[in-house]
Amino acid sequence: MITSDIHMHSSFSTDSDSPMEAMIQGAIARGLNTICFTEHLDYEYPSTDGTVLFEVDMAAYEKKLFELKDKYKNKIEVLFGVEFGLLPHLAERYSSVARAHDFDFIIGSSHLIPAPWYKDNMLHGDPYEKEFWEGRTVEEICERYFRTIIDNTAAYKDFDTYAHMDYLIRYAPEKNKGYTYKKHADILDVALRTIIENNLALEINTAGYKYGLGQPNPQADILARYLELGGETITIGADAHKPEHIAYDFKKAEELLKTLGFKYYTIFKKRQPMMFPL
Repeated sequence: MITSDIHMHSSFSTDSDSPMEAMIQGAIARGLNTICFTEHLDYEYPSTDGTVLFEVDMAAYEKKLFELKDKYKNKIEVLFGVEFGLLPHLAERYSSVARAHDFDFIIGSSHLIPAPWYKDNMLHGDPYEKEFWEGRTVEEICERYFRTIIDNTAAYKDFDTYAHMDYLIRYAPEKNKGYTYKKHADILDVALRTIIENNLALEINTAGYKYGLGQPNPQADILARYLELGGETITIGADAHKPEHIAYDFKKAEELLKTLGFKYYTIFKKRQPMMFPL
């Protein structure tokens, strides 16, 4: 049984307006034992008007988290994490942040794709935006996205899990219609082996269910291949930005993982893995 949700955001992230305390109370209401806040830190996230996006006020975030961690210590365990939006040239900046804070858990994510065609003077784009897909095939964008996992991990390895491995498919024009592991097997195998060989976990992100995919991110055929290649370490998070999305469809994810042959899921404390039976 999954009793920990270790990927969530609060109003310390640009894309959430939910107070941290409301998220904690929501997790308690769902009977969770452990949660981890993983606020966004995406250096150089593109902005058309110069606004700084997805750069958490780390001092304020840390102060509030530890206040609430103590307040709710008899009801739930609250862990201190961060989600790095990776790009290869930012490796040293993220390394400095990782060294400066006593994180329990660090997520590595690909949100941005090299996209020289996209908007004026933008080197990277986020497939979250509808315009990003205009004039491009889903196959091309997928190949570019999976390449970022390989390139990001080659440049920077000081994190614990790679999140929502096929994040982009949530926002594809027809979502995951016709999307399969087999279509991208060559590059996905390289990406999966890169994760495994660097002793990283792979995240099962249940927001895929919320977005109507009928699957987590990554989807079942990719998870099956991860297991075939020798991957075992998985983390589980709903990527909630609102209390009502905490532990979203965890039961469904648990059943899927057991069917595929996974036996354990992992949480991290002080950057050390701890395994629990599904």
